[in-house]
Amino acid sequence: MRKYLNSAWKQPDMNAEKTPDKNTVREQLLDHAQILLMTRGYNGFSYRDLSELVGVKTSSIHYYFPSKEDLVLEAVNTYSADVMSSIYAIDSSASAEKKLDRYVKLFGKIVGEGDQVCLCGMLAADIQSLPDEVRHAVQAFYKANESWLAKVLAEGEKQETLRVNGKPEVTARALFAAYQGSLLACRLFHSKVRLDEVTQTVKR
Repeated sequence: MRKYLNSAWKQPDMNAEKTPDKNTVREQLLDHAQILLMTRGYNGFSYRDLSELVGVKTSSIHYYFPSKEDLVLEAVNTYSADVMSSIYAIDSSASAEKKLDRYVKLFGKIVGEGDQVCLCGMLAADIQSLPDEVRHAVQAFYKANESWLAKVLAEGEKQETLRVNGKPEVTARALFAAYQGSLLACRLFHSKVRLDEVTQTVKR
């Protein structure tokens, strides 16, 4: 499965010639579903859209994913695993300030060419339409990021490099919410500068 935060950050080519291999159809469906979720949201695409992108019949999509809920849940879980594995791979021996800088660079890759936002951030805006299992998966992604940020903020407070207002957990929730909001602004203005500006609010 394609890693969202690898150095190449290779996106599926929407205009590539469609010659699907039966062994990779499922992966192609997930890849394109993730991109569609990041650009259009939960209600912004159908199996017909996927069938045109991958070059298979909708009945083939139903074979792999009987319902849209099944597809989106798998897309969220795969995306979350890819993102979090990259975050957890950040050098644990680095200073808190460096960890946060690397986190922002990884998070910034989500924007891609400037036309997409965090998959889970996009789905959070569609909360009223989400099936319960998908909603819980999105919440788990938020909590995982907030937990990691809380630890880094606590380290930064001890190292006197990061500013924490109150408990690290509270600041982490506010910081992650700010990062998610900044991704929307990054897409709006086609600039990643706003992500860095969020980080500056907690640096001493």
